[in-house]
Amino acid sequence: MHVKTKIKMLCLAGFMTSSLPASAELGDYSAWQTFLNLFSPPSANNTVTSEQRNADQYPLLPNPGGFDDGFSPGNYLAWQTVQLHPDTGAVCGNGSPYKFFVNRVAHTSNMIIYMEGGGACWDYESCTGQTGIRGARNPNGIPDDYMSLQNPGASMVSPLVVRLHPWTRTETQGWNMVYVPYCTGDTYTGDKVAIYEDPDGEADPLVWHHNGVKNMRAVVSWLKDNIERPGQMLVTGCSAGGTGTLGNYYPLRRDMAPSRGYMLNDSGPIYPAPVTGSTDDYPSLLLQNRIRDVWGLDGNGDGPLYYLKGEMPSLDLNNLGTLMTALADTFPNDRMGHTQFWEDLNYSSYSYERFYPDIYNDPDQASREQKIHQRWYKDTGNLMASLNGYDNFGYYLPRFRDVNESHCTTIIEYNNSDIQEDGLELGHFVDNVLSGSGNVMQASEEDTVSDYNKGFNLLYWLLDQLL
Repeated sequence: MHVKTKIKMLCLAGFMTSSLPASAELGDYSAWQTFLNLFSPPSANNTVTSEQRNADQYPLLPNPGGFDDGFSPGNYLAWQTVQLHPDTGAVCGNGSPYKFFVNRVAHTSNMIIYMEGGGACWDYESCTGQTGIRGARNPNGIPDDYMSLQNPGASMVSPLVVRLHPWTRTETQGWNMVYVPYCTGDTYTGDKVAIYEDPDGEADPLVWHHNGVKNMRAVVSWLKDNIERPGQMLVTGCSAGGTGTLGNYYPLRRDMAPSRGYMLNDSGPIYPAPVTGSTDDYPSLLLQNRIRDVWGLDGNGDGPLYYLKGEMPSLDLNNLGTLMTALADTFPNDRMGHTQFWEDLNYSSYSYERFYPDIYNDPDQASREQKIHQRWYKDTGNLMASLNGYDNFGYYLPRFRDVNESHCTTIIEYNNSDIQEDGLELGHFVDNVLSGSGNVMQASEEDTVSDYNKGFNLLYWLLDQLL
């Protein structure tokens, strides 16, 4: 080994061992094993089985032999781009190659899988990006340098996946990190190649791969064959990534097989909405009916929803919102949480704006927003009621934060995602999910005034300009 390389490894060993907790947790290696891992990285010990490789539905497919995925097992504390060959079933919406990103550490097997947010699409305008922030993220695919500091919307998105966040500390900053980018417009849940016609009849039809499920299966296949089984695993994401955590937690939890599992859905609710219900009682019903069709969620009785139903009996395919309670039923020893703002005007706009004439025909912006909020309040109340009987699935619902349309509580920092009347900070909820005991916290802010009286925040204003 080159002298400079040895020095670098020894410095890294010192850094990692000094950062070890005084009392090791489940999944942590000893100081000596951590040192050895720097020179001989832990190998996979939960590789894909023949049964998983050859499953009839959503098999775990490998990269072809000899394909260079770009991963270096001993390249610790750096974001590495992992390439996936189309033979794995993974592609972006525009058909370009799919890739994801890994940031490995030597001192623990624990892992966070972070699913990126970024809108949704279900027609020509939204899938081509013409609707701007109301469209889908990365319509042109994923660049290799996606996690560089030049793209802070990914590399600095949340304290959950920023190791050296300047002021917010959270447990996962010391874990192995897997960042799953979003480029299919289907909240990681679709399985359909859609053909969208240009409404103006000027451009060729758009061929769009709503390929979220197969992308996630390819990620799982690679992780199992290349990374050690996690002692603890958190699956989380914001917005579309939050929805993706719900749609993918079951197969991720089953196949990665951590000793202890956690899920945190940030601002990606799948609201209760029985197909026989009314839109007055269940405002999200129109959106849910639309995406079930265009994303192929039902397929011909063999789509992603039926795949989940096969192993989660309490999932009611006539009510997508039962996915949350079905997960709680299926994994009674896992700790799960949902968080969002009451005054969210981003995900809520996706949910109602294009489906209700009284909203999209209203010329007054304030009036439109009020109609969106009222439907959001109704749906959120339904969600709370569905979870109130569960001790392993909690919620944390602050009122408002003046950035990103009050959308996503865990992005940027944990500050100002507080519930002031109860003396709660967002960090209390995250810690409760990850390391708490007893019932998972359920808290909702009723104060509709205090969050609006916090004053001007220059950082949030600058971030809003970028967003």
